[in-house]
Amino acid sequence: MKLSSLSFLWRGIDREGHKVSGIYQANSASDARNHLVQQRIRVLSLRRHYPWRQWLAPDKLQAQEVTQFARQLATLLLAGIALLQCLEVIMRGQPNTPTHAMAKYLKSRIENGATLHQALQERPEFDALFCNLVQVGEMTGALDTLLDRVATHREKSEQLRRSLRTAMIYPMVVMGVAGVVSGVLLMFVVPAFESVYASFDTELPRITQGLIAVSQALKNHGWQWLLGLLVVYFALQQWTLRSARLQAFKHRAWLHLPLAGALVRQSCLARWTRTLATLLRAGIPLTEGLGAVAGVTGNLHYAVATQRIQSQLMQGQSLTHALEQHASLFQPMLIQMCAIGEESGTLDDMLDKAAHHFETSVTRAVAQLSVLVEPFLMVLLGLLVGGMVMALYLPIFQMGQAI
Repeated sequence: MKLSSLSFLWRGIDREGHKVSGIYQANSASDARNHLVQQRIRVLSLRRHYPWRQWLAPDKLQAQEVTQFARQLATLLLAGIALLQCLEVIMRGQPNTPTHAMAKYLKSRIENGATLHQALQERPEFDALFCNLVQVGEMTGALDTLLDRVATHREKSEQLRRSLRTAMIYPMVVMGVAGVVSGVLLMFVVPAFESVYASFDTELPRITQGLIAVSQALKNHGWQWLLGLLVVYFALQQWTLRSARLQAFKHRAWLHLPLAGALVRQSCLARWTRTLATLLRAGIPLTEGLGAVAGVTGNLHYAVATQRIQSQLMQGQSLTHALEQHASLFQPMLIQMCAIGEESGTLDDMLDKAAHHFETSVTRAVAQLSVLVEPFLMVLLGLLVGGMVMALYLPIFQMGQAI
């Protein structure tokens, strides 16, 4: 259940006067622009970015390749190898790949005087969080440590996405099989039985008449129905993207879905705590970190709540007090752990432990949801196909009884 977060391709000028660009995930163009302004970037252009177009550009790295690149670079730097040599090693190890092209590009830009974070900002594969942490690492002389944290953060995030994807794949496959089987029965099997029943003098059962009527309608108007459904679907998608009220309703509905709603909340909190913990450990101030965290959950209500929390902190409130005012979104356990972290000065450690708890909860919830959904889908598939078969053979059984 992937949560709706839009990608925006942006270009701008940073505080040092350098031209920068990248991709930022946000719920709307205004949210993306506000985030860039908070990063002291003067926005020159901002437009929608469609990830599905990446296959048209073979030199672009996919998300998993970016994570692997970050891990390789962090490992080499931790081994004491110079940055340019690290890029050279990566190039030699992966010839004729997008990673090779990326390492070659970064090496060329660094040799021409750019810093690593400036070179990364020129590539759309690296988001603002990645570039900001690399910049902090360059400023503090701890680039190896910060890249290691970036790689760990991305690995945890991808593991979370895989868990959520796992929860979706099986139901979608079962429903797809059910749709294909039903379509074959309605398009080919039912018409064959209909021609046989046409010679019967007796009235067919209503369930059989209904099945034949659906089959005839599907044969005569199936393509029109499919086209109409696609038009309605894409129209609703565009309407939702343009309506802030509809987006808010959709995101709130995700949080209150039976069974799946708890999973969505846990995944949002896992992303929120993991990202904020990573930023705090990198030495980024809490208020600035919250500005970067607002768009990572993929849910509009968490993004709005995070922006309000950031404003409350700027007014002098504590993180714990600000979270308590949004208790419907942030669990009491998280609020209590933040209170302990603020009192003891270990907020980053507490957030890291909370992130581990929520990630474990998501994994456990996915397993439990699979156990609950599997028999339900099997029963549903059995009722659907079994009902259609029963409707087809019921007239034959009635004739046998009459004879």
